[in-house]
Amino acid sequence: METPPEVVLRMASDEQDWESVHELFLEYAQGLSVDLAFQDFDTELASLPERYAQPAGCVVLAFVDGMLAGCCAMRGLESPDYPDASEMKRLYVRRLFRGFGLGRLLAQAVMEQAALAGYGCILLDTLDEMDAARALYEDLGFEEIEPYYYNPHPQAFFLKASLV
Repeated sequence: METPPEVVLRMASDEQDWESVHELFLEYAQGLSVDLAFQDFDTELASLPERYAQPAGCVVLAFVDGMLAGCCAMRGLESPDYPDASEMKRLYVRRLFRGFGLGRLLAQAVMEQAALAGYGCILLDTLDEMDAARALYEDLGFEEIEPYYYNPHPQAFFLKASLV
């Protein structure tokens, strides 16, 4: 009988963790069919952990048997339409580790951190082509909303889940 893999989730906190976040964010962006320049992605990478620093934000890292497997981020959102909102960003699981529920674990961990930080809801955007992610978000209680920021891609969907 095989031993199940050891899965560890933890918050990014030190310099090595933030280097891992940078690596995973780059892989995430390279795997998309869209250019993230409209989100000022290069500045986001260069300024890590700025927008994701605790207590207003976080990045949760996933490790499987000690190997870096994925991440999910959360940050505060400045929106007049959603004054108590956080935003989930960069949910990514490396291909080798997909299909084992890591995406769900990461998303749930970020949602829990957002609630602990005092946010009332969490927003995100995703693309039509991300079928597995969209199904996960629906299962986690996200519902489609009107765009909360400018996204030039017609296949973008905007979602919201209550944290209270």
